[in-house]
Amino acid sequence: MTADEFREIALGFPDTEERSHMQHPDFRVSGKIFATLGPDETWGMAKLTPTQQQDFLRIAPAFKPASGKWGEGGATIITLADADESDVRSARSLAWNKVANQAK
Repeated sequence: MTADEFREIALGFPDTEERSHMQHPDFRVSGKIFATLGPDETWGMAKLTPTQQQDFLRIAPAFKPASGKWGEGGATIITLADADESDVRSARSLAWNKVANQAK
């Protein structure tokens, strides 16, 4: 998967906008981040629940927890070159739903 494909998936969700946070792209719904692209655009992040993160870690080798408290909270790093598109779509859908529902 490429950074452009990752971006395209993110922007396909309703009411999503791309902005920038700490010098790299992020994707938001209702002003809240649900995914980001790393500064070098070789990895992305999906904001999952810890339980959802564990599910992906069991089935998707391209997924790993972000470091520190972010990772403990469900932030999940996805190595794009190794990522399966259907896994990324699933993770992004869960992340979008989590953030969109919290914003209501």
